[in-house]
Amino acid sequence: MKLNEMNGIGNAKPFRKGRGHSSGNGKTAGRGHKGQNSRSGGGVRLGFEGGQMPLYRRLPKRGFNNKRFAEQYIELNVGDLNNFADGTIVDAELLSNTGLLSIPKVNDGVKILGDGELTKKLTVKAVAFTASAKEKIEKAGGSALEV
Repeated sequence: MKLNEMNGIGNAKPFRKGRGHSSGNGKTAGRGHKGQNSRSGGGVRLGFEGGQMPLYRRLPKRGFNNKRFAEQYIELNVGDLNNFADGTIVDAELLSNTGLLSIPKVNDGVKILGDGELTKKLTVKAVAFTASAKEKIEKAGGSALEV
């Protein structure tokens, strides 16, 4: 079956609740009588167990999470390096002084990503490079040095 072979698309009208007894869903509109869920805005949040300590708080927190120990690089694209003049040595200090880094504190160093094109011959010093970034820097006549 294909989309253009289907019949009756868009013919079904939306089901309107609370429009009289003969509709089959009048009066309480399928919500029953009284109670929290019968009222507008009623209901409880996800995971709520009526005041009982919820399951996600009863269970112990277990297992290892690497988030605390993971390296946090500041990422910069190759295309952003076109602001510098030919022959410039680009390092983290120069990047933070010129305002190209959004965060003044360089956590675990700068990682150069391969988005964009580089037209200048630069010597780039960074902690890490992607393969495409290294290729583009060297193609432009510069060098990529891992510090």
